[in-house]
Amino acid sequence: MNRRKFIKNSAVLAAGAGLGLDQIELAAAEYAGNGIEGDGGSAGGTSNLITSAPMLQNYACESVGVAFSVSDLANGYVLLADNPGMENPRKIKCGGYRVTDMNDRVMLVRVTGLEPATRYWYRIGADRISYKGGYAMSITGNEESSEVYSFVTAGAGAGSSFCVVNDIHEDFRTLSALVDRIEVLDPSCVINNGDFSNTQETIESQIELFLNPDISRKDYAARRAYLLCPGNHDSRGLANRHLERVWMFRQPEERLPRDWDLGRNFAVRTGDIALIGLDTAEDKLDTNPVFAGLFNSGEYRQAQTAWLSEVLKRPEIAKAPYLVAFCHIPLVCKDPLENPGDIAPADKAPQYYQDYASWQRTCSKLWGPLLEKSKCQLLISAHQHRYCYYAPEKGRSWAQIVGGGSSLLSEDEFPTLIDGRVQDGRLRVTVHNMHTGAVQETFFFAPRRRR
Repeated sequence: MNRRKFIKNSAVLAAGAGLGLDQIELAAAEYAGNGIEGDGGSAGGTSNLITSAPMLQNYACESVGVAFSVSDLANGYVLLADNPGMENPRKIKCGGYRVTDMNDRVMLVRVTGLEPATRYWYRIGADRISYKGGYAMSITGNEESSEVYSFVTAGAGAGSSFCVVNDIHEDFRTLSALVDRIEVLDPSCVINNGDFSNTQETIESQIELFLNPDISRKDYAARRAYLLCPGNHDSRGLANRHLERVWMFRQPEERLPRDWDLGRNFAVRTGDIALIGLDTAEDKLDTNPVFAGLFNSGEYRQAQTAWLSEVLKRPEIAKAPYLVAFCHIPLVCKDPLENPGDIAPADKAPQYYQDYASWQRTCSKLWGPLLEKSKCQLLISAHQHRYCYYAPEKGRSWAQIVGGGSSLLSEDEFPTLIDGRVQDGRLRVTVHNMHTGAVQETFFFAPRRRR
């Protein structure tokens, strides 16, 4: 039995034997993607250590995440500068305080202390580690990318634009087409509105999906940050239960202690637009037998309600001329036969098409009044794989756009790229039909009245 299989099987045996948590975690560490032993690589570390381009994640006015994959036990870092010549760069290592995050899969570097709406230039690097024990570790090599990238942080002085992708479901042909269109549109940031994946059981499959996808633009997320609103599929599978191993949270000091576990929510100001990210979580109830009591979406949605109530009052959010919210599962649906996601205990009732949530009535009740009070103009959702638009109506002053499906070949479930940008004193939202290559619809929103 090779070493990797031995550790994986040891974790299973440890759990079955009723061993302590520390012993189980030690046995399972490498299987979970947190390597605990390394020999510095084969042939003295001659193989490539850095195996993907960087991916900018979860940015804000004063911070950004940089993720990339490696082939061996390593300590990754970012060289950051305020000039394109990379003079006098600042070096930021992966991990938080106390110790760096040595592992043999993914380097997650959270860059903090930045200025809002400011351009920075950066390169990535990694030290190859030989680790034999607590007093027997050494750096056996170093690798730095020669490519210099740049990005602009969020803030009121940044560009007033965004793009939205959703429901890619591991279809790299669709992802490639979306990425090519995004390069042309050049938005300030991109919102991944969920179900990028299907069911990911290993961290290797997550790396292939997010950090090293099978598309020509390997550096698709190296120059503009992606923000994540997870879909129901993004929580499915052993690896996806801890998606933060490849798609980082913000650092604890960037959030209130109450909100430390809400690492995927975001409230970001880019130019004249405030962007709010919410996580509708699973499309099945926690009581559904298929989940064996191992999901906790109900309390998660409640916690986000308290967070949302407060972030909408932040001056940079409250004073933005435009407020756009994002979540994967729609909050509005007019078809009475579509399952609203609150049919206890197992999501089944004869009057509905599906035995899972087509839309989220619970989240609509929790978050809808807050969005209404804050004069939100637009909610962009996904999940149904069919493009749809819901105009504002009495009691709901915000519109809802539902993004399309995942297949470029489908006329009905075509993928969409939603582009929003402020032009001539209005927010223009353009829905691109990726099947035909044409614009499907365009909507305009006037500035909301400031408080």
